[in-house]
Amino acid sequence: MTSYTTRRALDESDLAACFQIRKEVFVGEQQVPEEIEYDAHDPTAVHVLAVAADGSALGTGRLLHGEAAADRTGGDLTAGSLGRLAVARTARGLGVGAALVRAIEEEARTLGLAAVDLHAQTHALGFYERLGYTAYGPEFPDAGIPHRAMRRAL
Repeated sequence: MTSYTTRRALDESDLAACFQIRKEVFVGEQQVPEEIEYDAHDPTAVHVLAVAADGSALGTGRLLHGEAAADRTGGDLTAGSLGRLAVARTARGLGVGAALVRAIEEEARTLGLAAVDLHAQTHALGFYERLGYTAYGPEFPDAGIPHRAMRRAL
């Protein structure tokens, strides 16, 4: 069992680790075009990182809030938007994804948010449902992958 911790990304090297995981998972494995993987929200988002005891990055996710999240939360400024959740292939099955979701929820609470929304790939609906999220609205494509909106009140 790999031991790891989750924390807010603090500096440029943390952000580089977040972006590297996203590149491996979304661009490499899921064929998301690199030019749409990184966006104008990255500089203002809260990024979280799962780090193994040896310092290697295992996973990442981000939280958008305020106006940056409005187009993903139906304009609800009391909700944040969880996104770009990615776990390195070698770290899957260790609970890293769930730990990252909880870390993002803690960051949302710190910001005074009342809920967290996300756009889940449909194959991941069960994962988020087990963490207390409820799907709403129709299925829609994002980067050619079917998604559904989900929400959890904090």
